[in-house]
Amino acid sequence: MLQNISKKFIDQNFLLGVAESCTGGLLAKKITDESGSSSWFDCGFVTYSNESKIRMLGVNIESIEEFGAVSREVAQEMAIGVQKNSRAIFSISITGIAGPNGGSLEKPVGTVHVCFAFKENVLKDYKLELSGERSSIREQTVSFIIEELDKLTFSDQI
Repeated sequence: MLQNISKKFIDQNFLLGVAESCTGGLLAKKITDESGSSSWFDCGFVTYSNESKIRMLGVNIESIEEFGAVSREVAQEMAIGVQKNSRAIFSISITGIAGPNGGSLEKPVGTVHVCFAFKENVLKDYKLELSGERSSIREQTVSFIIEELDKLTFSDQI
C-alpha cells in the first residue's frame, strides 16, 4: 500500500510530513521502512509533550487549555504546523491516549484524533475510538492512517 502512496507523492512532486504524539514516531518508522521514502517523506515531529506541540509546531496554548491536547482542534493545528515548519505540503497529525493510563470518562484510553492537511488546509480529520493494549492502539492508528492516506491519494482531493 505504501508503494502506491509513494508513487502518487513522487508523481505529484509532493512532500509528506507528520506530527506524532501517542504513536511516538511509529508512522514515520513505517514510512521510512520503505526504500526510496526520502524522495517523498520530508520529516516527522514527535511532539509528545504539550510544550513541544507549542514550540515545534506552533499549537496555541489556548487550544490546549480549552480543548485538551487530545482534541480535534489540536490535531488540526499540529497538521498545519508541520507544513509551516517543514517543506511538506501534505501532512498528518496524531494525538491521543494510548494507555494504559491517562484516560478519563470524557476521553477514555483509545481516543485518538488524526488530521490530514494539504497546502495548509485541513482535508479530513477523524476521532478514533480504539481498544486494546498500548501497542495495539498505536498499531491500529498507524494502519488506519495508511489506509486513509491510500484512499486520499487516489481521490480528487489532492
